[in-house]
Amino acid sequence: MPETLHIIGSGLAGSEAAWQAAQRGVNVTIHEMRPIVKTDAHHTDHCAELVCSNSFRSDDAERSAIGLLHEEMRRCDSLIMRCAEAHKVPAGGALAVDRDGFSAAVTAMLEAHPNITFQREEIKTLPKSSDDLWIVATGPLTSAALADSILNESGEEYLAFFDAIAPIIHTESIDMTKAWFQSRYDKAGPAGTGADYINCPMSEAQYQAFIDALLEGGKTEFKEWEKNTPYFNGCLPIEVMAERGRETLRFGPMKPVGLTNPHAPEKPYAVVQLRQDNKLGTLYNMVGFQTKLKWGEQTRIFKTIPGLENAEFARLGGIHRNTFINSPRLLDAQLRLKSAPHLRFAGQVTGVEGYVESAACGLMAGIFASAELQGETIVTPPATTALGALMAHITGGADAKTFQPMNVNFGLFPPLTQRMKKADRPQGYTRRALSDLDHWLHTQSLAA
Repeated sequence: MPETLHIIGSGLAGSEAAWQAAQRGVNVTIHEMRPIVKTDAHHTDHCAELVCSNSFRSDDAERSAIGLLHEEMRRCDSLIMRCAEAHKVPAGGALAVDRDGFSAAVTAMLEAHPNITFQREEIKTLPKSSDDLWIVATGPLTSAALADSILNESGEEYLAFFDAIAPIIHTESIDMTKAWFQSRYDKAGPAGTGADYINCPMSEAQYQAFIDALLEGGKTEFKEWEKNTPYFNGCLPIEVMAERGRETLRFGPMKPVGLTNPHAPEKPYAVVQLRQDNKLGTLYNMVGFQTKLKWGEQTRIFKTIPGLENAEFARLGGIHRNTFINSPRLLDAQLRLKSAPHLRFAGQVTGVEGYVESAACGLMAGIFASAELQGETIVTPPATTALGALMAHITGGADAKTFQPMNVNFGLFPPLTQRMKKADRPQGYTRRALSDLDHWLHTQSLAA
C-alpha cells in the first residue's frame, strides 16, 4: 500500500484533508503552487486564505443547516473550525473570522504537524500512477494546465461560473456621525454584542441614485470565451442584482428591517452593512457587495454611500472564474474519480459552494483516504447529517444533467419521519443529525 497521501492545493479543503489524515497517523505531502505560481484572487502563500468574505455564515446549530455543519465538523476535530473559533470576530449570529489571523493559524498548525510536509510546486497533470493516493483540492482557481488534464481525464465538458469579491474598507475612514453600530434586531452571535455591524443609511432618493450609478457604471469586460459563463446565484455582483429589479438590493443585502438609525428619526429606506474583517477591528468588509465594477468606478460609486464619502479601501472588489467537475457523474461515494480511483476530489472543485462546505468535503476526503491507506473500511456519514447530505448530493443525489454548485441546506436532507410544525422542523433536522453523527463517529471509531 502507498505510504504517503498527496494533496494538491492548500485551500480550505486541502488543509482540512491534510489535517484529518495526519491526525490519523498518515504521512501527508501538500503540493501548493503558491507563491511559485500566483492566482488572480490570492494575495499570500498562506493555507486556507479567504479570498472573498470573511464569514462562515450562521453559527446557529439548532436552526440552520450551515450552523449544523459547523457543529458536526467540530465534533470531527476540524482544523478549519478550530482555527475559526480561535480567530472569530463579532458578526451577530454569524461566525466570521480575522482572515489574516485565521489563515496564519491554519498554516502554522499544518507546518508544525510531524506527519505533514510541503512541496511548493505546480502540479500540471493528474498523476497517472496508482502507486500513490492523491486528493485534488485545487478549488475555484485550478491552474489552466491542471484544469486541462482534469478535462481530458473526465471526458466531460468542464463547468464554470463567476465568483465576485466584495471590497474592504479601513474602519477609521468611515464617518460614524452618519453610520452606526448595530446587528439586525440587536441579535448577538459568537463573540458578538448585538452591535456588530456598521450600518450606512440611505434615503429613497439616495438609494435610487445609487441604483442608477450601479447600472451605468463601467464593468469588467469578459473575454470572448467567458461571455456565456453563468454567475453563481449565491454570489451575484450587486450590479447584476440591480439589473434584476430596482428593489432587489433593498430586499437583499441592503434591507433596512431590524435596524434603527440613532442619528435620524425617520426609518432608512435602505442600509449598507459592513462586517468586521479582522480582530483589531481596523478593517470592515461591505456585506453582499460583490462586484465586477471597474476599480475607479467602485471608488466613485461607493463613496456616494452616506458615511463612506471619505472611505479608504484596503481592497477593492473583483471577479474571478470558478471551475468545478460534474461530480454526480464522475465521483463515487467516497469522492474517488471512477475512471482513476487513486484520485479523490475535494472542495469547491467538486461543486460544493461555500467555505465551510469546501472544508467539510476536504474533511471527508481526508478521512476516506486515510482509512484506505490503513486498510480500514469507512462508510459515509448518514444522509440525515449535514456531512452525509452534502456528500450524497455531489456524488449522486444531484441530477448530473443540471448539476450546479450547492450550499448545504435542509432540502438536501431526507424528510423527517415525525410530523412537526414548520417552525419546529429545523430543530428536528438538527437534533436528528447530531444524534446520528454521534452514532456514526462511535461506530467508525472517529471520535476526537
